[in-house]
Amino acid sequence: MTSKESFQEIGTQRQGSFFQRMAQRITQWSGSTGAFLLALGTIVVWAISGPIFKFSETWQLVINTGTTIVTFLMVFLIQRGQNKDSLVLHLKLNELIAATKGASNRLINAQDFTEEEIALLHQFYCLLAEKAHQDNDLGRTHTVEEAEENHVEKLEHQRN
Repeated sequence: MTSKESFQEIGTQRQGSFFQRMAQRITQWSGSTGAFLLALGTIVVWAISGPIFKFSETWQLVINTGTTIVTFLMVFLIQRGQNKDSLVLHLKLNELIAATKGASNRLINAQDFTEEEIALLHQFYCLLAEKAHQDNDLGRTHTVEEAEENHVEKLEHQRN
């Protein structure tokens, strides 16, 4: 099987597992106006029922338990959605880096770098930003290597 065929096979499996489909639907619905109105309605009904139940501990426990359970479950659904969105964003950025002539392929899958590697890259880009700042030309961009070469050439030119 070629990689193209395996990508096509992945594309035909977009439905995903039952849990994946259910989680996606719940996540989409939970951000809707209907979900907000249902939550608001639940709170209003609970508040109105307070005098009926004499604001008892059980009356308070019902809303506390209900909101705790919903919050607990939603944290995992939201995190699942965030993980997927983050991965998709990384894939799109990786595609742009891979497809852009002159872009450094070192940054493909940068999300998998160690903290030390990320700090080192950050230092390189701080250097690049400093070189660009010294150029006083906001429209010009270059790689770290080009920035270093340009900076050395400018220093040599200034000395002459």
